[in-house]
Order: sequence, then structure tokens, then C-alpha cells
Amino acid sequence: MKLKTRKSLAKRVKLTGVKKGNRWGKTAKMTHKAGGQDHFNARESGKVTRKKRRDKTVGSTNELNIRRALPYL
Repeated sequence: MKLKTRKSLAKRVKLTGVKKGNRWGKTAKMTHKAGGQDHFNARESGKVTRKKRRDKTVGSTNELNIRRALPYL
């Protein structure tokens, strides 16, 4: 039986540095979008707002859990 992909998680996480045929290379990293960007941004400093625009890498502990939840990784 095939494992189902957790779609909510698959939409939030992306792999970088992946070439065709090699799904999990040595240079591949998992990235996700920073949270808290929808509203209440005027009260925060410019430094925080700029940091939220960039993608963040997933920590090694969470990466292992994500790879278990997404069978295609």
C-alpha cells in the first residue's frame, strides 16, 4: 500500500539543490516561509520585517520528522 502525502506540510516545505533523479542530494536543504507576515507588522522593527521576507532553513530535528511525513523525500 502506498503512503499518503501530508499535503498541508508538502505545501509549506521546499527542497533546494535537488537535481533530476537525485531526490536527496548532499547539498539539498529544506526551506520554509517565515511565519507572522499577515498583519501587525507596523509595530515591528524593520530588521524583523526584512528577516520575515526570506525563506528559513528547517532545523535538523524537524527535518527528520518532515521526511517521515512526506514519503517522496
